[in-house]
Amino acid sequence: MTDTGGAPGGEGDDTPTPSQGLPQVPAPGSGDSKPVEGHSASPATPPRGWQPPDAGATPAPPAPPPGWQHAPGGRPGGLPPYTGQQQYRQQYQQPPGWSPHGLGKPGVIALRPLNVGDILDGAITAIRRHPRTVLGIGAVMAVLTAGITFLVQKYVLADFQNLATTATLGPGATEEEMRNAVFGTFGDAFLVLIPTLLVSSLLLAVTTGLMATVMGRAALGREVTFGIAWRELQPRLLPLVGVAFVYALVTTIGIMLCIIPGVLAWVFWALAVPALVLERGTFRAAFARSAKLVSRAFWRVLGILLLARIIQSLFENIIQLPFALGTGVFTQVLNPGKVSVPDTGDLLLQAAGQIVSGTIAIPFVTLVTVIVYLDQRMRREGMDIELARAAGVQPPQAW
Repeated sequence: MTDTGGAPGGEGDDTPTPSQGLPQVPAPGSGDSKPVEGHSASPATPPRGWQPPDAGATPAPPAPPPGWQHAPGGRPGGLPPYTGQQQYRQQYQQPPGWSPHGLGKPGVIALRPLNVGDILDGAITAIRRHPRTVLGIGAVMAVLTAGITFLVQKYVLADFQNLATTATLGPGATEEEMRNAVFGTFGDAFLVLIPTLLVSSLLLAVTTGLMATVMGRAALGREVTFGIAWRELQPRLLPLVGVAFVYALVTTIGIMLCIIPGVLAWVFWALAVPALVLERGTFRAAFARSAKLVSRAFWRVLGILLLARIIQSLFENIIQLPFALGTGVFTQVLNPGKVSVPDTGDLLLQAAGQIVSGTIAIPFVTLVTVIVYLDQRMRREGMDIELARAAGVQPPQAW
């Protein structure tokens, strides 16, 4: 049979590929095909259960339409044998060049530009496929975050106690005394919360660096363990801490004091940690790469990051609800005029709920951030082709 544009290969070179589709399949034996001697040409649609007369011979594949281009590497693996035109149409009814997984899906994400659902699903799939590594990292960071929160709440109880004394100033207290008492207490609490949020943001950024190494391997379908992830991250640990500290400091203070500049820094530099870890760049290059990848996609990146944070908040509130029931929170809601200070047992119960919810919520948010980085590179720089090559995928007409 004469080849019609593809390089000669092994058996099945003339068989069309699933990603290209075939609107109409000529009957076997038409065109350049010749019927086997002693047998008549097969009809266009063989009867159900038809088998070739000679068990040792393979029937000739249907002749491709004019202008057909064969995919490099010949017939893709796993292509079922020809069993009839109707089944052939059902299998190749996709439009030419279309594939739901782009250049393939060797790991937890498809190698193509991703939509919002793909990004969220990729984060959940990574947690399900690598629960020990992902949830282990999340548990460590959740314990650290809950411990810092517990210490802060424990040592600012005096400030809240001062707030409670405003109710005992009596009717003879002047307006200035009341104002100084209230705003002085809230000012002290505000100054204490800034370091707390800063440390929490720093731990979240470091977690993103660990998840970048995990996702870098999970996207290729490779083995992922905490030891492997740590060995890959260790040479970049000091630059990672520097990038995480600057990012946490600027975004925390910017959002608390000047909302718009803080949001801009939070979005434009959101991909700095994955860029540093996966590209092995420098401190300054990480921020520049993040700003470049986010540019012309600011609203999209902002929406995805906000959606991830909303999902995180809803999940944490649901998980922490049973723990909050035992801390007297609803007593305060039902009696707003009564100011109560939580004791050590209440704070420990709150910390337990924070650890349980953060073990899953923290990895989810950080994995979404890393997948957004990969998606932006696939959209703007063709990283899907590089990932397919690194994973050993040979998709039809990928390169």
